[in-house]
Amino acid sequence: MSHGPRSGLTAVSSALLAMSRHLEVRDVLKTIVASARELLDAQYAALGVPDDHGGFAQFVVDGVSEEQWKAIGPLPRQHGILAAMLHEATPERLGDVRKDPRFGGWPSAHPDLVDFLGLPIRDGDEVLGALFLANKLRPVEGHPPHPPCPEPTGTCGFTQDDEELLGILAQHAAIALTNARLYERSRELTIAEERSRLAHELHDAVSQKLFSLRLTAQAATALVDRDPARAKGELHQVASLAAEAADELRAAVVELRPAALEEDGLVATLRTQIQVLDRAHAARVTFTGRGVKALPAAQEEAMLRVAQEALHNALRHSGAKRVEVTLHRRGSGTVLRITDDGGGFDPRTVRRAGRHLGLVSMRDRASGTGGRLTVRSAPGEGTTIEMEVPGG
Repeated sequence: MSHGPRSGLTAVSSALLAMSRHLEVRDVLKTIVASARELLDAQYAALGVPDDHGGFAQFVVDGVSEEQWKAIGPLPRQHGILAAMLHEATPERLGDVRKDPRFGGWPSAHPDLVDFLGLPIRDGDEVLGALFLANKLRPVEGHPPHPPCPEPTGTCGFTQDDEELLGILAQHAAIALTNARLYERSRELTIAEERSRLAHELHDAVSQKLFSLRLTAQAATALVDRDPARAKGELHQVASLAAEAADELRAAVVELRPAALEEDGLVATLRTQIQVLDRAHAARVTFTGRGVKALPAAQEEAMLRVAQEALHNALRHSGAKRVEVTLHRRGSGTVLRITDDGGGFDPRTVRRAGRHLGLVSMRDRASGTGGRLTVRSAPGEGTTIEMEVPGG
């Protein structure tokens, strides 16, 4: 290996730790590629995740600028050396990839690759992807970064030690990638469960409103001839119930719509959803965000879900006339606070009665991202829910 025993062990440890820190599949792929390139002193690295149509669902590169990558064009197909990596699932170490009979060329903007090392990433019998390295860097003492070998020389290409080291990295990459996929799947299931819960609430709430509306309309019809004044009152009630049913529908549609966290971030997503809730409900709902930078995706999602649950309680159950949501920095952390002026409750009584108002779910979300949840409420004194996470 190009590193000494101590530096090599440290580098491997750092690479494995870096992979284990991420939960998003895309972040894991990027970390694997960057770690492999740095660990084995390669000029270029790439990782391809196959699709079911002869191409790659994802293809992540390191060592190529964004401008170069755009110029190269569409994702590669599974042919030549890439196909061998995925279908034969065996390592490939070549002195000059261009001289291999399976080599089929590359786009004009593609960098020139010479020596090549590739390994499949496997989970049992399943090939999750293939990891590629190219252009082993020539060590020149005191002159980092090392220049690439222009042609294979037999002393500059990838070695058996490099292949073994990459094999270790590929095994841990399989674990990290599998964990990330499981995490994303669990997120999808959680979102599906929440959508199901909201749909059930929508059905119950709107059904009750429509049932009341129908009875009131029937009463108004019966009274219109013999007691016009009372009929008029019943018709006013019909209008009120219809407005409430419309409010329930609008609010549910907002909550069912997938959050645009990836595109817009937590602050913009919260602001948009709260603006719609303010229009949909009689209560005044406001949002203030101050000095908060981007948080890890898991923390942003947890904060959004806690905000939605707390807003649901405040707008549907508390009778609040005003609900305030703030997101701000505090020390080295970020704090989400939802405060309402509604009827409040005794948290101890609610817990004993088995009616948690989603508090257990909110606490789980907070603790699951390294944060904590605080609930302050009392009958007649409103409610404040705070979620604090490190960072931001």
